[in-house]
Amino acid sequence: MNEAKPPIYWISDYLTPDDVLNHAVHKVILHTHTQFQELWIVDCGTYGKGLVLDGIWQSSTGDDFLYHESLVQPACVNQGDPKRGLVLGGGEGATIRELLKWKNMERVVMVDLDREVVEACIEHLPEMHQGAFDDPRVELVIQDAVAYLDNSPSEWDVIISDLTDPIEHGPSFMLFTREYFAKAQKALRSGGYFLLQAGPVSPPSMEMHIRLVSTLKAVFKYVHSYHIHVPMLGHPWGFILASDSPINLRPDPEAVDELLADKTNGKFKMFDGTTLLGLMQSPKHIRDAIAKETTVYTIEHPPVFSTQELPK
Repeated sequence: MNEAKPPIYWISDYLTPDDVLNHAVHKVILHTHTQFQELWIVDCGTYGKGLVLDGIWQSSTGDDFLYHESLVQPACVNQGDPKRGLVLGGGEGATIRELLKWKNMERVVMVDLDREVVEACIEHLPEMHQGAFDDPRVELVIQDAVAYLDNSPSEWDVIISDLTDPIEHGPSFMLFTREYFAKAQKALRSGGYFLLQAGPVSPPSMEMHIRLVSTLKAVFKYVHSYHIHVPMLGHPWGFILASDSPINLRPDPEAVDELLADKTNGKFKMFDGTTLLGLMQSPKHIRDAIAKETTVYTIEHPPVFSTQELPK
């Protein structure tokens, strides 16, 4: 924690046009414009180092475990013994780190469009990837996620879509649609699970999340929304688990703990059977909104997380 010196400046993360979360920047580790987006890696003091893309806070070393354990492990537990994992996006490498905790995992492929972001994270954010890129089970593919899915056989036990928000000018603009989710469904093995990072679920900001649930329901038989609070993101952050196999909404904590003890290396900070049981219980206002929603995002009408109306 940098108590002796004041920040050199602040990053203002506008959660809504009326609400702003300020993050201290004590040092700019890297700032560049890649082919696809603006990239910052900064020392943010209390929460360690942070990754910022197109002005949107992505993660910090101080609380990334809250996000990434929640993103990956519910899909893996529902599958039971994943051996092949596909990550779409996930530049920091923390998502593949989580998949590699499963002892029988044989192959993990990470597909990311922006090589410069991945290389920057490998160099400057080792706290997040923890050497995962060096694991012989991991293959890094620099490619568009849709193009990869188009040529992928149905071989994945778990697919994690950890893409940046669908900003209109960003690289993930079209990857939150029914057509994209259908490609992911086709790439799963029987009994496989798809997990999507799906934006904030605070009351004024949850519309996109609710509509993504509706869109996934147009593709998969079973779909469930859940969330966790990630302090550096300023919102409760939503995820969506989807499969054509059932999703256990009342997992037995002791049974989950036994599974984790048997099938993983056990290196979890927040995730266990009790945590999973809690994650699966969605609040009433979110369940009510999901029940009423009928919008389905398509390639012709994709979601847009726009920052154009926010203060600069």
